[in-house]
Formats: sequence, C-alpha cells, structure tokens
Amino acid sequence: MKTYFDVEDLSLERLLEQWRWLCPQTVALVARNVFGDLYLRDESGKISKLDIAIGQMKEVAESEAEFRKLASTKEKREEWFAESDELAASRQGLKPGANQCIGFKTPLVFAESGTPNSAYVADLYEYVSFLGELHRQISQLPDGSKVWLEFT
Repeated sequence: MKTYFDVEDLSLERLLEQWRWLCPQTVALVARNVFGDLYLRDESGKISKLDIAIGQMKEVAESEAEFRKLASTKEKREEWFAESDELAASRQGLKPGANQCIGFKTPLVFAESGTPNSAYVADLYEYVSFLGELHRQISQLPDGSKVWLEFT
C-alpha cells in the first residue's frame, strides 16, 4: 500500500492548525493520500477522512483495523487514495516527496479548477494549511457563491 501509512514523521498539529474549526477533537494521523487528504482516528477508534479539496470530514471506518483491511481492496484504494489519478500525475512528472503533495493552482472547490496543467508538487504543510483557512472562510457561503481571493 505504497506510502499511505508512512505518516509517523508528519506533524499532525501543523497539518490541522487551520482545520481546527472543522476538527476540534483529539485525533491521530493514520494515513494520507498524495493529494493531501488525511485519515484520522478519533478517541473512539473511528477513522474519518479530512477531504481538503472540498473541506469536509466523513467517517470511513469503525476502526483502524477495518480501515486497513478495506484499504487493501482495489476499490477503496481508488476511492480513498485516488491511485489512478496518482498514477496519471506521476506520468506527468508529479512525484511528491514525504513532505509534499499534489496541489492545484486553482483549488478544486472552485468551478474554475478544471484548467489543464493546474496540478503541481506542493509543500504538504503549506497546501493543507492554505486550504484549511480557505474552507473556513467560505464554509458559511451557499454553493455557487461568487468569491474574490486576495493574497497578501
């Protein structure tokens, strides 16, 4: 299962710093995918996916054992780890290292994100942090709202 579960060297607090508005509870990092999504175990043992692209948390397994068992299936590896998208990105030369992920110049939450060649290798901490803050700011807006991004 590639490096999805090689997360012990990552700082969970740094990754979640801008996501505490959505994930205030105590959690442990169990896995991650190449696009920066995080799989977190809560105190009851349940596993949730923090989908950084859409800014949502969703329970995916009742326990870490169940999560790991399901993650060994082709169907769940595709759903959770987007293996075919990862392979396609790799063919384009996008091969992130341990503290990197594949990011998108226009965040996927926006309709305009479908531009070709918008994927790039990003710093994992910066990208996850940026999207956490972005999603916090737009979390109360109705779908389809127009937003204006200002960078300072």
